[in-house]
Amino acid sequence: MNVNRRKFVGAAGGVALISVAPVRQALAAPEYRYKYANNLPPTHPMNVRANEAAKAIAKETDGRFELAIFPSSQLGSDTDTLSQLRSGAVEFFTLSGLILSTLVPASSISGIGFAFPDYDAVWQAMDGQLGAYIRKEIEGKGLVVMDKIWDSGFRQVTTSNRPINGPGDFKDLKIRVPVSPLWTSMFQALGAAPASINFNETYSALQTRVVDGQENPLAIIQTAKLYEVQKYCSVTNHMWDGFWFLANRRAWEKLPKDMQAVVAKHINAAAMGVRADVLALNNELQTQLAQQGLTFNKPEPGPIRDALRNAGFYKDWQGKYGEKAWGLLEQSVGKLS
Repeated sequence: MNVNRRKFVGAAGGVALISVAPVRQALAAPEYRYKYANNLPPTHPMNVRANEAAKAIAKETDGRFELAIFPSSQLGSDTDTLSQLRSGAVEFFTLSGLILSTLVPASSISGIGFAFPDYDAVWQAMDGQLGAYIRKEIEGKGLVVMDKIWDSGFRQVTTSNRPINGPGDFKDLKIRVPVSPLWTSMFQALGAAPASINFNETYSALQTRVVDGQENPLAIIQTAKLYEVQKYCSVTNHMWDGFWFLANRRAWEKLPKDMQAVVAKHINAAAMGVRADVLALNNELQTQLAQQGLTFNKPEPGPIRDALRNAGFYKDWQGKYGEKAWGLLEQSVGKLS
């Protein structure tokens, strides 16, 4: 089943496209019932594709494996759920590499500000040597990670008080960022005042003006209804973001090898589906969000990148990641520092 883009955009107003109830086969009670947690709404392509994967896995395993999906941070914040994943209370979790960096520092390198010019460069890196390097680092922390990273999209800045037309517009901007040093570092280098807030608290933080802005891909801005509490959307494409599909190692190793293969096959296929969905949705979502009240503009990236370079942002992070990881990034995007 393909994601119907028109239905997705309409459903983001409040009608869920998927059932998040556990997928059960009538053939037999499942031998394995694993929880999959994520922080996105049910209407987001991630959950649509995950639901398809759950059904396909149940069918191919004759009902022996059930993937129970818990969207919208139902099982806790990102940091809480990562702890649950590591303890085994949750078996699967999709998490941005930028947030995972609190445990696996190398995982945030894919989010270096203004590094990727387009998707060709993203997939060259993430399906290539840089992605392999990051997966090895994740596995070194005792987690299992699937081969294909799920696309979250290029991130844009929304604000309630002014659009971002150039680097000067970031000065003193109170902006929500995820709980990750890379975001804080980047926006501080631009003169903003970043506040680390978990995603499930972002809407209320914007509504109550704890912060005046935030940054996320368009699909998340839409499904989380952030257009209700923001006025401007500046198409900065300042970071690319993706979700690693993580598994608790002990839970994964309990599965028979043939079942591991089935689960991994369908999860990786779902990741590829999400990549196509997010790409196709971007233009349609910009039109829809404009109709819902957001005013769009597109600043030139060059002056903002220059401001970061002059502030020492790239040089600092090159030192943190090390020459090997930085070299793999620059193989795909060119010289940064």
